[in-house]
Amino acid sequence: MPQVMVVARNFMDMVAALPAAKLDMLYNSAFICEAVLRSFPPLAKKYVIQMLYVSAPMPAAAMQEWVLDEYASKHKVAIDRLLQLRVFVEVRDRRKEVSYKMNNKFQANMQKYLVSGGCLPREPLPISVTGRLPTLVELENYALDQWECFLLQLINSSQVEKGTTFSSSMMKTFQRGLLSSRDGEAAKLSENGFQFLLMETNAQLWYIMREYISSAEERGVDPTDLISFLLELSFHTQGAAYSLSTLIEVQRVAIMDLMELGLVKLQQGRKDSWFIPTKLATNLSSSLSDSAASKEGIVVVETNFRLYAYSASKLHCEILRLFSRVEYQLPNLIVGAITKESLYGAFDNGITAEQIISFLQQNAHPRVIDKIPIVPENVTDQIRLWENDRNRVEMVLSHVYEDFPSKDMFEQCCDHARDNGYLLWEDAKKMRLIVNAEFHQEMREFLRRQR
Repeated sequence: MPQVMVVARNFMDMVAALPAAKLDMLYNSAFICEAVLRSFPPLAKKYVIQMLYVSAPMPAAAMQEWVLDEYASKHKVAIDRLLQLRVFVEVRDRRKEVSYKMNNKFQANMQKYLVSGGCLPREPLPISVTGRLPTLVELENYALDQWECFLLQLINSSQVEKGTTFSSSMMKTFQRGLLSSRDGEAAKLSENGFQFLLMETNAQLWYIMREYISSAEERGVDPTDLISFLLELSFHTQGAAYSLSTLIEVQRVAIMDLMELGLVKLQQGRKDSWFIPTKLATNLSSSLSDSAASKEGIVVVETNFRLYAYSASKLHCEILRLFSRVEYQLPNLIVGAITKESLYGAFDNGITAEQIISFLQQNAHPRVIDKIPIVPENVTDQIRLWENDRNRVEMVLSHVYEDFPSKDMFEQCCDHARDNGYLLWEDAKKMRLIVNAEFHQEMREFLRRQR
């Protein structure tokens, strides 16, 4: 069975992976400190507030006494997260006892923030400069249209309008994680790419941002600068206009890339240009679960394997084609069927049965969302059976041993391989045995000792 390769992580996981020196540089910014604080579980937030004006290290044993025994696991999770993000720094005294001290830069900036409040590097432009701005509904529709255009181009669908090509930096990001190409051939979706299309929108966004930041150094950009700007962007007001002239060159390039994905909308005035953050951008500093907006599902699956999707979206139609046979599309309805052939095509592309079932459940229509089960059991069982049907034979690298000088030596080798768990097959009449290739060296050493 194919393994799930696509992993969606939020920004704080990427921040925690930075070297200690770069992480400390990020804490020079008060709003980044606030973004980090927002991401913590409730108990970790409480510890930060309690330690905010404590300059001396706090013994770990003393902090353990802050919680009841039944909350010990939550205490450990909170401490681990604080250490990962270097908000707490571990200190050991002469007796090797562990204490925790708050990061000096984080502590100083959060103290200033609580006293005087934080302010972003730029203020929104007044309405007298920008004129009428898009409403929040118009902005959300724009973001969804841009995101759909991106996914359609990723699928390489003929439904995409001409002229919607992405920048070289974006294409490198896709090539790195979602597309693969051979010499002389156009780029196509990889297994990761097919799995990516069945993920939730916010999970897809995290994945793209992770790859975009991971490939920053290849473009000559410091990942720390990029993370800092993206976290800053999440604190801007959705629907407000911010001047492009306040951005440095690295940020201008990033804004153009983010515009292609629908995170911001660009507008041109008579004298000034500005960008308008959408909901996708303002959700960046929140956790994956917090930003997963509740959306209305569209899919109804019947016990006869018929599938109905109440949508006019071209993207929804193309995604359903990944694992079902789309029969026709009306202005607001897609009708299809889940067949053995369509599922085999999905399995060949690296999509698993569980991913398909999860997609159908997460996108279930409101009329069926309260049913138990949401997707008929005979359908889910058959999807799993068809996947298992393709994986009845498992390929294992192995070595064949034959031409033994005596029956006694053959039996000793069989017993040795069997006792150690790497005997795959034996034929006593022809004195042959097959051993897992991982243990070939151990088998050779055993044969040398017998000789």
